[in-house]
Amino acid sequence: MPDDANKQTAAETPAKAAKETNWLDELKHIALLALAVMAIWSFLAKPFYIPSESMLPTLLTGDRLIVTKYPYGYSYLSPFLRVLPKMEGRLFGSYPEQGDIVVLKDPVLEEDWIKRVVGLPGDTVQMRGGQLWLNGEPVPKDPLPPANIVESPNLPCDRGAPAYREPQPDGTVLCQYPRFLETLPNGRQYEVLDLQDGTAGDFTQPVTVPDGYVFLMGDNRDRSADSRFAARAHGGLGLLPVENISGRAEFITFSVDGSTELLNPATWWPAFRTERAWDSLRSLPDHVREEIE
Repeated sequence: MPDDANKQTAAETPAKAAKETNWLDELKHIALLALAVMAIWSFLAKPFYIPSESMLPTLLTGDRLIVTKYPYGYSYLSPFLRVLPKMEGRLFGSYPEQGDIVVLKDPVLEEDWIKRVVGLPGDTVQMRGGQLWLNGEPVPKDPLPPANIVESPNLPCDRGAPAYREPQPDGTVLCQYPRFLETLPNGRQYEVLDLQDGTAGDFTQPVTVPDGYVFLMGDNRDRSADSRFAARAHGGLGLLPVENISGRAEFITFSVDGSTELLNPATWWPAFRTERAWDSLRSLPDHVREEIE
């Protein structure tokens, strides 16, 4: 009997050993995975969330998108974690193209913002009566049919513009904002909103962009703090140093309308704006192309 018991114990020992977890190895794998994610977010691409209405109608509050880190080279802000001291310029650097949508750190609070590049070094930028002028020439601003943006919990259309709120027979509400097509000298086209005449950003003095800087604007011209306004907390960007650009916006991955209730799974799927998934941010949306053709 003792021999049988010893044999049984010996047979059980390898099985028990096989079930034991080597926690040190597991921690190493987790650390390597975390380093890989940080490397990708620092040097290749990272996700970004749209928190405001400054880029309407191109980007809606609740859009999630992919921002590539390498198109303009790297700066002290490129690493996922803030580990580098402030430095001027960019490694392997190049300037954005006019019309690019970029993610940046504002120069005062160093928060993440997203805007469109309209002026490069040597360009003279001015707003006259709500129209963008570059180098003494007006940028074409052609009227389009009003925007029909569905009102949602994270995008109420009565915020400062109740006249454009249009209830529909099916119970939805559309934000029918005045919409225009701008065409930059390099041929890039995009939509802009112009909600009011005579706002502070509609009339500006001409500004020539110096070397090492860019001039940025939001597509929602009357609801955007950007290079038209002096850099201050939540008030403007001024001319932005190129090292403050952290990447170029490429495409939308998905979008949510703010109606999700975390503890109610029935609200999860209806909150998705499925029609926005995978929309490119490097060209006009298909529906706008159809409107202008």
